[in-house]
Amino acid sequence: MSVETPRLEIHIDRIAQNAAAVISQCGSSGIQVAAVTKVMQAHPALLRALEGSGCVMLADSRIDNLKRVAEAGMGLPTMLLRAPTPCNAPEAVRWADYSLISSRETAEALSGAAGWAGLRHKVVVMVDVGDLREGVWPDRAVDVVAGIAHLPHLEVAGLGTNLACFGGVVPTREKMEMLTGIRDECRSVTGHPLELVSGGNSANLPLLASGDMPDGINHLRIGEAIVLGRNVLDRSPWPGTRQDTVGLVAGVIELQRKPSVPVGETGQDAFGNTTHFTDRGLRLRAICDIGRQDVAPEAIEPIDPGIEVLGASSDHLIIDVTDARSPVAVGSEVRFLPSYGGLLSASTSPHIRKQAVRRH
Repeated sequence: MSVETPRLEIHIDRIAQNAAAVISQCGSSGIQVAAVTKVMQAHPALLRALEGSGCVMLADSRIDNLKRVAEAGMGLPTMLLRAPTPCNAPEAVRWADYSLISSRETAEALSGAAGWAGLRHKVVVMVDVGDLREGVWPDRAVDVVAGIAHLPHLEVAGLGTNLACFGGVVPTREKMEMLTGIRDECRSVTGHPLELVSGGNSANLPLLASGDMPDGINHLRIGEAIVLGRNVLDRSPWPGTRQDTVGLVAGVIELQRKPSVPVGETGQDAFGNTTHFTDRGLRLRAICDIGRQDVAPEAIEPIDPGIEVLGASSDHLIIDVTDARSPVAVGSEVRFLPSYGGLLSASTSPHIRKQAVRRH
């Protein structure tokens, strides 16, 4: 029986291998790992791959995904990576043990919600050391921590930062020492131990591997390096990991030999872009049953090196299969490896089936 397309094939054993390798590398330097599940919406297959991996908590940006983590019953603490709005504070304290925050208003809302729920909620105050995403500016960190340390139903568990996301700023020893130095200042002023120092994400792994990570960093939030086995600073393979962990499979719905340049007067495409074409003569072109509504065409790479992605409309992916190494026909399947962004959108698309695969 044929299997439905389009689909994501999630290789549980391969992701588990990656998780074990990355978490072991971190552990050898005394760093604990929160495994980040957001790129796959905390899919049960990913959660199964993380069982027994050695991660100390599971982290996600979205409360709905943390609900799935709770339903899996793995018994690990959970971390909400994106600060909740005040109105979402009750849901945050219900489904997360830790929240990353950067404002007094959020802290007060979480404290109030935790009080109503009879809980004590842990927060990590984020400090922006240069990437210009979330976090208080370093010269305000002490005041922010001191201002929320007295809230009755919160525990300020530590400090964190995030790099190589919005601004692409590379984690360095200097940046990490800035964070640990701020932690020491906050500890001195408030008297709180602030034991957790979360230095960042997968982008911190090269610094760790170089041996230049300061001793004070004891926690990282790792997603892409585990799920896709990539060094996120240049997308090269990370040592000890596999990159064929998740495959996107599309079905061929048309196969025609056509000109490589549109015939007739042209204007903007369906997305407002003006595309320039190179005349390569007649080419064998296939259409697959995915489109931009599912994944950006530039975010997937055909496994067959002879296939070229030409572009996509909302629901059609156009590929050149003239030089494909394996025969392509209507009804056949074409496999792609998604980038992080490609996996993020494909995981979110309700039109793409998610299939767990347990074979090495």
